[in-house]
Amino acid sequence: MMGLFSQAGSHIRRARGLSVEDRAPEDTEPDDTSILDENEGSIITSLISQLRVGMDLSKVTFPTFVLEPRSMLERITDFMSHPDLIFGSENCADPEERFIRVLQYYLAGWHIKPKGVKKPYNPVLGEFFRCRYDYSNGTRGFYVAEQVSHHPPISAFFYISPANRICIVGELRPKSKFLGNSVSTTMEGENRITLLGTPDDGDYVVTMPNMYARGILFGKMVLELGDYCVVKNEKHGLYCDLEFKTKGFFSGTYNAIAGRVRRGNSDTGEVSGRWSHIMEFKSAKNASRRALFDVSRDGQDVAPKFVAPEAEQQPYESRRLWYRLTQAIEAKDMEAATCAKSAVEDAQRELRRRREESGEIFVPRYFELREGRWEPKLSIPRDCSDAAIETVESWIWPRA
Repeated sequence: MMGLFSQAGSHIRRARGLSVEDRAPEDTEPDDTSILDENEGSIITSLISQLRVGMDLSKVTFPTFVLEPRSMLERITDFMSHPDLIFGSENCADPEERFIRVLQYYLAGWHIKPKGVKKPYNPVLGEFFRCRYDYSNGTRGFYVAEQVSHHPPISAFFYISPANRICIVGELRPKSKFLGNSVSTTMEGENRITLLGTPDDGDYVVTMPNMYARGILFGKMVLELGDYCVVKNEKHGLYCDLEFKTKGFFSGTYNAIAGRVRRGNSDTGEVSGRWSHIMEFKSAKNASRRALFDVSRDGQDVAPKFVAPEAEQQPYESRRLWYRLTQAIEAKDMEAATCAKSAVEDAQRELRRRREESGEIFVPRYFELREGRWEPKLSIPRDCSDAAIETVESWIWPRA
């Protein structure tokens, strides 16, 4: 196996050279690492031989053994997994405390991931995922996401819990590139969080770090989050510049974060820790510390979501669309998985060809572009009445 990867690696090193960051990853945690067997290594070697450093990977077909058995549209729901961290934020009189609560919500979503290095399915144009949350306090939350563009790929999403006074609208525009011994995914786009109980706050805007799959030439792959993202509320002048640190070759640790919270030009505190373990906030006023999220203590308390059975879903709903692929991956039948994945992709190519021939323009089902942003085709209710809940539910699941 290593001979296969060494051969591919030497070919690329002769042509371009490898940076320190592109060497085989070391000191990784088991849950963050994938070890390739000989057959998988051969497939990766064949794929790499077709790539160039800096190449856009949006049109490259990845082997099925690197796939996580769910769509990217569903994976976004990871950030709605710990709603208790943000519920009730409108009751906090201090805008800095409301800001910290939003920051907690954001940081708590990263620990949910499959073992090893896996990527979710790339959604096809028009694919959508929808679900409902039934919370322990008797309230509900609703989520819908849709693939609104294929080239470039754009996933738009919407979440609301009227009774808990939370609304989230956002979009993701991932861009992947081959870097030599790693693949990078730039996560463009943002989450716009509204605390419906404090409308004067305006939006809390959150951007995403980038993702790196390292060690693809050597048979030991590791997934890292890296670079900077921002959490901000312009109305109150509150900002957090947050760095997701990648491990250096000679020092550092995996999954580390560091950041500063400021109001205007004054620091109010700092964020530190590891997104896979525990993260803390240290106040600049009195040096007190508080846990933002402790994975070992609270990581298992994930809000369950209700998704209709595949048989009751529409053809372009994520779980039904990718059902055969998911079944094959879970059965570890990579040949069947490849056939199932190809069937969906071939059908998409045929549909795209027919659209081009007829001049048909795709129109998203749930979202529309307004002033450069993808927004839900819904007048978002600002109250928590039964009528507001019915409005949202009937829009996401319209009655026949």
